Amino acid sequence: MSGSEVDADLVDRLAAALLAGDAVVLPTDTVYGLAALPTVPGATARLFALKDRRPDAALAVLVADPDAAIALAAPLAPPLRRVAARLWPGPLTLVLPRGPAAAGWDLGGDPSTIGVRCPDHVLVRAVTARVGPIATTSANRHGAPTPPTAAEAAAALTGPVAVVADGGRLDGTASTVVDATGPGWRVLREGPISLAAVDAAAESG
Repeated sequence: MSGSEVDADLVDRLAAALLAGDAVVLPTDTVYGLAALPTVPGATARLFALKDRRPDAALAVLVADPDAAIALAAPLAPPLRRVAARLWPGPLTLVLPRGPAAAGWDLGGDPSTIGVRCPDHVLVRAVTARVGPIATTSANRHGAPTPPTAAEAAAALTGPVAVVADGGRLDGTASTVVDATGPGWRVLREGPISLAAVDAAAESG
């Protein structure tokens, strides 16, 4: 399976597992991700346990399209809407003020903010189109590199997951994370997209 082809049966299996409150491993356009459905009570707690990570580091949320990401945040100013339109789908996570649609989701970290991304991967977008936004973190033990294969990523966790989707070897870099909650945007994690590129997208007409 590549980033341009989708396996309908695999989408069905991933969606069923997520709706049941289970965790899954799936490929993205960057690295392998460990995902659960934030609308199912207790589901995201499994992600922290599987990574052996404290819940003070927030989970990101992956969505099917830019509009779905914007819907999870408080109303955005035009510059941020331009960033979303120009750089999504892609390897950019924006930390935004959380809106009512995501209120009460257990994502760890600051409950007043939400990190959102629309990935450039057809499988993830097909799954999220089916079940809604998914809480996602890299599929690795906390503090360790993310393994490049699905089997290695699943084996690195503290326990089994319901479905492991093999998307081939992924040697990408985790997404850029930009905190856009204040007047001065700042990079929380360096990645494939520079802050200069984000600023240029925000200023473009």
